[in-house]
Amino acid sequence: MIHANRCAAWTVDDLLASQDWIVTLDDRAAADLARAVRKAADPDKTLFDYTRSDFDLGGADAPIRAAMKEVRDGTGFAVLRGLPRAALTEDEFRLLTWAIGLHTGVARPQGKASQFLSAVRDAGTVYRSAGGRGYSSNADLDFHTDGADVVLLTCYNVARAGGESRVSSSVTAHEMLRAERPDLAALLHQPFYFSRQQEQAADEGPFYPNPIYDERDGLLFSKWNRNRLRSAQAIAGVPQLNARQHEALDLLDEILRRPAVMYSMYLKPGDMQILNNHVTLHSRTEFEDHDDPALKRCLFRLWLAPPDGVALPESWRPAYRSVEAGSVRGGIVGQGYDDARRGFEARQAAELGMRLAA
Repeated sequence: MIHANRCAAWTVDDLLASQDWIVTLDDRAAADLARAVRKAADPDKTLFDYTRSDFDLGGADAPIRAAMKEVRDGTGFAVLRGLPRAALTEDEFRLLTWAIGLHTGVARPQGKASQFLSAVRDAGTVYRSAGGRGYSSNADLDFHTDGADVVLLTCYNVARAGGESRVSSSVTAHEMLRAERPDLAALLHQPFYFSRQQEQAADEGPFYPNPIYDERDGLLFSKWNRNRLRSAQAIAGVPQLNARQHEALDLLDEILRRPAVMYSMYLKPGDMQILNNHVTLHSRTEFEDHDDPALKRCLFRLWLAPPDGVALPESWRPAYRSVEAGSVRGGIVGQGYDDARRGFEARQAAELGMRLAA
């Protein structure tokens, strides 16, 4: 198997040797973003009322596009530094995240409430529960992929301690698996079953099948979330994992955390981390938050279907609904998916020349 994008098979040493994956905005670009958000902000508008034309990214447009190109064709992730955090309120920074998304793809819903933009903060969620979600807890998270092609995470406030971000290449992990245990690597190309964490839409079941790895057009894709796999084991109709499957999954998680494979970083206020979920996996360490509500850890998470998204393996269809290149796909449709959301998707897809899923 030859992977067409060799840059996605990186190690920590590779990232340290070449830092093309870090893109920094200059002062003019940051000022352009702050100006665009302040000009467009309207308290009477919902996120779905805004359009791309409301936000002139100015000097930030080219660096943002460079970061997105790195995510698609390079390492599979990028850090965009220098967003105007100090110049904006929390609500304005949230809107800035949305504005960047309007210029780079179609936002995807993220949960039971069909929210298209999530605040990543400790809301007391129990991560390891039937309906648990990591973004609303302070827990140490398993390595996982999110449910869309690309995830953008913008940092507004950091925790008092902890909350370190970790990223590993799923392509590198697969190469190591094949070299060390080809029998177990082959198992990960077979279907596994994942819980929808009680957030399924009316036309969806409580779980879905998806291999951990699959291929299409010379590209390797990964999808992995141990928490959802563990939850699915308690759902009627889900086949129970056997010993060899457990062994394969345990080895994958061990490889992902090896020092040569796992890159660790602390996001700073004004940073945006962008991840290609098909070739990277990410996690986060447990954190201890501030007592002052104004200082508590806060990031904003946006899931995107980009207009230049490649075709996905057919086995991704139960999770993504569409696997065609350049289509609006992925996300957690949830139970609040209404006409306002449908209308937003149709308008944004038309602006970007993308196809809506059937």
